[in-house]
Amino acid sequence: MAEESEIQAVEGEGYAVANIDDLGEGWGFRKVRKGLGVTAFGVNAIVMPPSYETGRHYHDEQEELYFLHRGRVEIEFGDGTSHVLEPGGLARVDPSTVRRLRNLSDSEDAIYVCVGGKDGYVGRDGQMPEGETHR
Repeated sequence: MAEESEIQAVEGEGYAVANIDDLGEGWGFRKVRKGLGVTAFGVNAIVMPPSYETGRHYHDEQEELYFLHRGRVEIEFGDGTSHVLEPGGLARVDPSTVRRLRNLSDSEDAIYVCVGGKDGYVGRDGQMPEGETHR
């Protein structure tokens, strides 16, 4: 994993930009929230080695959204159902729902992004800068 001083995020006034690969190396967590300074929600990228299966878990409060960036992953829920996610696949999971993920490849890493939060959607609050007439 990259040391904090090695993180290659580019920061500007009101933004930060990085690549998942800039936030660490090898398998495990890429601390997106910390690396980019996200404060409104939790977000990490996880690199799973071939055939790896996470432990089962749930949360007390945090709803999660999983986005599969690379590979094929099976997500299994506490009720025994499972679904295969391919690149671009999404899964939303309530806090109390037990879940686990498994990399279906025996030769390729899988990478997914997990976003977690609570207390609701703030609504569509996007505004155009002064003088702009279209998005």
